[in-house]
Amino acid sequence: MAASALPSRTFHRLRLPSSATSHPSRETCLPSAVSRRRAAVQLLSAGFLTAVSPPPPSLAARRGRIVVPPEDYLTAPDGLKYYDLIEGKGPTAEKGSAVQVHFDCIYRGITAVSSRESKLLAGNRSIAQPYEFIVGSPPGKERKRDFTDNANGLYSAQAAPKPPAAMYTITEGMKVGGKRRVIVPPELGYGKRGMSEIPGPKRRNVNT
Repeated sequence: MAASALPSRTFHRLRLPSSATSHPSRETCLPSAVSRRRAAVQLLSAGFLTAVSPPPPSLAARRGRIVVPPEDYLTAPDGLKYYDLIEGKGPTAEKGSAVQVHFDCIYRGITAVSSRESKLLAGNRSIAQPYEFIVGSPPGKERKRDFTDNANGLYSAQAAPKPPAAMYTITEGMKVGGKRRVIVPPELGYGKRGMSEIPGPKRRNVNT
């Protein structure tokens, strides 16, 4: 989320389901927090924004986005810049916690990747399907799980929108109900290949 061609991501809020039932938001990244280590699957909502040429503050304001000054961002241990839009009041997400998260990756004001637009197996309908993963785990392993039959129809994690790698670590330390905006560099986003409308570093440099 800087003018230096770095991509960003945003995460939104999170809820914890009971042990019996699970309930399922770039300027920057926003993750929501989870509960005790593997105690329960928690629901997060996250959104990501790519900050390559971010829209000017006036445009962001018209679109209803909160404009955060660069100096207000904090720095995570891995170097990611983040800002908590909402702190949250629930349990804190710890490394090893199982979470479900909704995320949106926004590039130049356009939502390029979103868990709210997951495809059913037939591919003829989009649903809001939260992404489930373990905080601090290597990206991608959770995508190996089997098809899931839910109220909306047959769904597979392998066909789900892929979150940026930063989401696996930046959710640590968040509280349930929290909303976080994060600035994510290409190497912790979608790498050289990019994703959807979000270009990889090489392509982006060529375009500009």
